[in-house]
Amino acid sequence: MSKPSLIALNRRGFLAAGAAAAGTVSMPWVAGAQAKVVKVGFPTILSGRVAQLGTSSRNAAQMEVEKVNAAGGLAGRPIELVIRDTKGQPQEAARVARELVNSDGCEMLIDAEASTGAFAVHEVARDLGILCIHTNSETSSLTADPKLRLPNAFRCARQGIHDSVVGGSYAAEIANAKNLTRWATCSPDYAYGRDTTGEFVMYLKRFAPKVEVISEAWPKIFQPDYTESITKLLQAKPQALYSCLWGGDLTSFIDQAAIYALFTQMQFYAVNMADYTALTVVKNLPAGIHSGNRYIKTFPATPQNAAWGDAYRAKYGEYPTNWAWQNGLVINFLAEAAKKANSADGKKMADALRGLTIASPLGADGTVTMRAEDQTIIGYAVGWGTTIPKEPYVPEMKSVPWQRILELEAEWKKDKGFT
Repeated sequence: MSKPSLIALNRRGFLAAGAAAAGTVSMPWVAGAQAKVVKVGFPTILSGRVAQLGTSSRNAAQMEVEKVNAAGGLAGRPIELVIRDTKGQPQEAARVARELVNSDGCEMLIDAEASTGAFAVHEVARDLGILCIHTNSETSSLTADPKLRLPNAFRCARQGIHDSVVGGSYAAEIANAKNLTRWATCSPDYAYGRDTTGEFVMYLKRFAPKVEVISEAWPKIFQPDYTESITKLLQAKPQALYSCLWGGDLTSFIDQAAIYALFTQMQFYAVNMADYTALTVVKNLPAGIHSGNRYIKTFPATPQNAAWGDAYRAKYGEYPTNWAWQNGLVINFLAEAAKKANSADGKKMADALRGLTIASPLGADGTVTMRAEDQTIIGYAVGWGTTIPKEPYVPEMKSVPWQRILELEAEWKKDKGFT
C-alpha cells in the first residue's frame, strides 16, 4: 500500500491549550471578523455514568479549535462547535444530530458518541448527506462493512479489529508460555462488545490453538450490578478472562470483582484499562492487569506525546483520555483537509480527507493516515502491556508493526465478505 504524501502540522500549535466551555462555543475572531463561521455539530454524552467520554472529547476538540482558529480557521472561516448532550441514548443521538443540522445550521458533524449512538448518527449522515466524522465508536463494521459505508462519513478513532490483532498476539504469547488454555469473556452486550470480543478470541486462538473459551458473560451496557456475571465467572474457574468493558462500567466491574478476589484466581485482560479515566478511578487497582493502550503519556514514548498530555492536564486539571486524543486529532484532520481543498465545503473536504496523512503525537511513527479505501484512521500507536497501580501505570507496551496489522486485517475483511 503506497503511503500518501505527508502534510506536516504545526506541532507547537497542536500542543497548545484552548478554552473550555460547555454548550455552544464561540471563539474570538479578529483578522477574519467578516468571515462566516463554520458551525460544527458535536453530539456526545455529557451526563450519566460515562459523561467522561463527552467531557474529555469536548475538551480536546476545543483545545485544538482555538489553535486552528488562531491560524485562520477552515479556509479563512472560524470553527464554532455546537455541543449537545445525547445522554447516551441512540434515539436521542439521532434526534440531536438531525436538529444540529436542520435547526442550528451546522455544516458538518463530529459524532463523539459511543458505538450505540454512532450507528444512529451514521444513518442521519446518510439521509442528510452532510460530512460526518465518528470519533469514538470502535465497532469495526462501522467502516469495514461496505454496506454501511458512506462517501461523506469517516472515522477518526481506533477500531476493534486493530486492537484485537495486537491484543490477541500479546495474550497468545503469554497463554503459550504459561499454558493458559481455559478462558472466559465478560463484555458489554451490544455491537462493540460482541464484535471486539469475537475478534480478540479469533486472534488469541489463531496464535494459541489450545485455548478454549469455557464461559461468556454479557452484561448490559451501563449495568450497575455485576454480581451475576462475577458469580458465573468464578464458578467456571477459567485461568484467564478477557473483557472490553469500558469507562464507568469497567471500573465498577473491577471494584465489585475485587470484593470476590476474582483477580487472584485468574489473569485479567482488559483492553480498555490503560486510560487515565480508568486507572485513576478504580479504588484499589490490582497489579498485573493486562491492557491495550488507550491514552497514556508514555506511549508512544515521545516528547510530543508527553507534551500533549501535559498541556491538556495543565488546562483541564487531569490527563486526557482515549476519547480526548481522537477528538483532538479530528480537528487537525479538518484543518489540513480544508487547507488541501482550499475550501470549508463539506464535500470538497471529504475528497481531501481520503488518503490524507498528518503529523500527530499519537502516531506510531509520528503520523496518522485517513485510509482512503474505508475512510478510517490507521497508523496510530497501538500496543498491549501489564499494568502497575501507580505511574507510569504500564511501564512497557508491546506493539505489532502496522504492516502486520494490515495484513491480518485484510484476511479478516476477506473472511467477513467485506472485500
